[in-house]
Amino acid sequence: MLKRYGTGLARYTIGAAAARTGDEMSGPALLLASLAATGSAATASALLAGLTVAAAVGGPLIGALLDRTPRPGRLLSAALAGYAAALLVVLGCLGRVPTALTLAVAVLAGLLGPAIAGGWTSQLPGVVTPRALPRANAYDAMTFNAAGLLGPALAGLAAHLAGADAAVVVSAALVALALPVALALPPRTDRNATDGPTGSIRADLAAGFRAIVRIAPLARATKTSAISCAGQGMLIACAPLIGQQALGGTSQGTVLLSVVALAALATNALLARHPAPLSPDAVVGWSTAVLALALALAATVHPVALLAAAVLLGAAEGPQLTAVFAIRHREAPHRLRGQIFTTGASVKLSGFAVGAAAAGPLATRSLPLALLTAAAVQLLALLCHAPWRRPDPFGPPRSSDDAPSRRIDAQGATQAGADGRTGAAGER
Repeated sequence: MLKRYGTGLARYTIGAAAARTGDEMSGPALLLASLAATGSAATASALLAGLTVAAAVGGPLIGALLDRTPRPGRLLSAALAGYAAALLVVLGCLGRVPTALTLAVAVLAGLLGPAIAGGWTSQLPGVVTPRALPRANAYDAMTFNAAGLLGPALAGLAAHLAGADAAVVVSAALVALALPVALALPPRTDRNATDGPTGSIRADLAAGFRAIVRIAPLARATKTSAISCAGQGMLIACAPLIGQQALGGTSQGTVLLSVVALAALATNALLARHPAPLSPDAVVGWSTAVLALALALAATVHPVALLAAAVLLGAAEGPQLTAVFAIRHREAPHRLRGQIFTTGASVKLSGFAVGAAAAGPLATRSLPLALLTAAAVQLLALLCHAPWRRPDPFGPPRSSDDAPSRRIDAQGATQAGADGRTGAAGER
């Protein structure tokens, strides 16, 4: 399928899939390796927390740096190399140096993590034509779905076959496999490549945050996806208890999550070939509503209902992610594109972490209550995306420098509507 859109997109997709699978694999692999080396669950969880929290902080900075360079592929490849190397350094530190030092290295690795998610996707408009962008976004989103499905499974398989350390090595190797693809990404060719951000990093970061807040479609998509991601984080936290109470064992909860990832992958693959006649904005709204319905269905904690809920969750998560990326491509000014993508990924990651943390006490008290709360969180996300919320009339007008971005992305959106496409692309 990808050959129809050129070798550039095929190469980009393979590189993104490898890097994102390695990233999804790294968390479970580090948990297993830390437990094997230290025997401390607290140390293992602290290591994962450091990796995750740092990613939320590093996103805006990575994006601002990508927006300042005419050769973003070089910076992206350096970030990937640093991330892979840091994973190996963490592995080497486990059980051999003080825990605080190991955690510090994990935090440094986490700062580079957003390059794999938003940093990659922000470069997609340079790989394909504006006409092909909506469908290319769907393929890009499929790499997230595939990584979410394969990463944890590969970590478990590698640890079973060759030990926990091998799982970390394999995850770093997968990230490193994407280096040649990142280096081959085209330079920025739009006219903003030479007259883009020239002020301080602080000023660039402020401009990026202002754009996300003041450009109404971006603000709605960012708020909706972040709150929705909190609901998804609650489901992840509930998975072991779902397995224990309804499916015969805690490990069966992870099987349910695999069903969600598989359904998301299948739905995006279907929509890439037979797009739905909806705008990306409409897809975000409808998919969030389906997520709320699916989580309410899961709250019955009946095995058949849980399976149906997992399929519905995947069928909604995949298009939602794709549509959010389409909105970012359409609305982001050229000079801030990288920062808007990486910041958006960081905000979603923060929402996920908050939801997962909140679900623990709730699920311990009542699993159905936790799942109904997750459904309510999705309804809150839907309210943030309500169609009656209009753009801020006091928002700043677009500058002339942003006009090429609007024209190019509008062409892609128009074509998407004409062809009946969902629009889009998509993250963890």
